[in-house]
Amino acid sequence: MNSTSETSKNSVEWDSVSYIISSRYRIAVLERLASGPATPSLIADHADDHMAHISRAIGELREESLVELLVSEDRRKGRVYGMTEQAQASWQVIEEQDLLDRRYQ
Repeated sequence: MNSTSETSKNSVEWDSVSYIISSRYRIAVLERLASGPATPSLIADHADDHMAHISRAIGELREESLVELLVSEDRRKGRVYGMTEQAQASWQVIEEQDLLDRRYQ
């Protein structure tokens, strides 16, 4: 891999890190998904947050290709989400660099 590709990859990863840590709801979603796929209601229960906030955060994370729907788009109930590889890499950086705001945990 040449240095331009490495720089590009690193900057995308840090952009993702910054995007994630700028919202406690996005943090809550990825914190739960880091332990495995989950439904929005499981994520909301784990985070002790309102479903509306969690659903919006999931949508935002999907737009950034950080979260993916693991079941059919047609499914309305029991939708299961998981982290993408990009999200896993970003989450690892967040944890390794201790970038989480502990007030929200």
